[in-house]
Amino acid sequence: MDRRHLLTLTGSSALGAAAALAGCGGSSTPEHGSSVKGRSTATRSPVPTASPAPPSSPSAPSSPASTPSFDTPGGMTPLSSGARLVGWCGHPGAPGQGRLGVGNDLAARTTEMLALTRQYAGAKPVVPVMELIVTTVHATPGADGTYRTRIDGAVIDQWLAMARRRRALLLLNIQPGRARFIDEVRAYERWLEEPDVGVALDPEWSVQPGQVPGRVFGHTTGAELNLVGQYLSALVSRRGLPEKVAVFHQLNPGVVRQESTLRPYPGMAWVKSVDGIGSPGAKVATWKRVTATTPDFVRLGFKLFYQEDVKTGGRLMTPAEVLALDPVYVMYE
Repeated sequence: MDRRHLLTLTGSSALGAAAALAGCGGSSTPEHGSSVKGRSTATRSPVPTASPAPPSSPSAPSSPASTPSFDTPGGMTPLSSGARLVGWCGHPGAPGQGRLGVGNDLAARTTEMLALTRQYAGAKPVVPVMELIVTTVHATPGADGTYRTRIDGAVIDQWLAMARRRRALLLLNIQPGRARFIDEVRAYERWLEEPDVGVALDPEWSVQPGQVPGRVFGHTTGAELNLVGQYLSALVSRRGLPEKVAVFHQLNPGVVRQESTLRPYPGMAWVKSVDGIGSPGAKVATWKRVTATTPDFVRLGFKLFYQEDVKTGGRLMTPAEVLALDPVYVMYE
């Protein structure tokens, strides 16, 4: 189901359809954006209707997973230590939102993920990454009018425990709808106080008052991202934490506006993940276009789509082709 079909849906059907469309970083093209290179109106699998909607606010677990020694390559500061991050994204029981949600069997999926990460072993040590969608965008406003819901805190705790079993970094992915990124990030402070948890922001799903996710491309600004950077930096300083990774997914230059105003902050590392879809040539072209405006202090990431890249471009890029671009973050959906 593509986003144009979303416009014909109402109520719970629209909500479920939007949830299915909103993968990590997004992948479909809004109605007015179909001319963007490397993007497509790719279909998504619906979220199982038997799954209850997550509550509007996460609840903290009664006790956190034990803090690991985090003896993965790169230690507790993987990017500053020169490591490469490689992993998958997903949402429990939602195969349309990423490979980690397929089959609702996190142990099996992460075993497969680790096999993939080993293909990137080379000059840089590899740190596995699990990107969990914690704030999910929807096509209906909900009780608070934000077009988003938050995952239950117990799910985050389960994923964090699994990440520690796999010696992986956990990133909390946020699709804010009409909510503000900074408010959503703050809502997960309980987990961001942990040494091995960072954030991933989806500006494509950040819309303005009067706009509906899926009908338009969302966007953010350097100033809005700075609020997140300032918050994470203060949290690191206050809690004595290691480096916080903050990814922002970007599929075209307009998704992050006034990027020149973005600033570095002590204790956190910015990563721009390029999310273009299509053939290897189209994806590389999107990479060049989106990375052209990147500030020097922002590291670069690259995203691959198991279904959409094959459907629109014929095949998935090989690890060797991806490594030729030298991204520090490689994410598969």
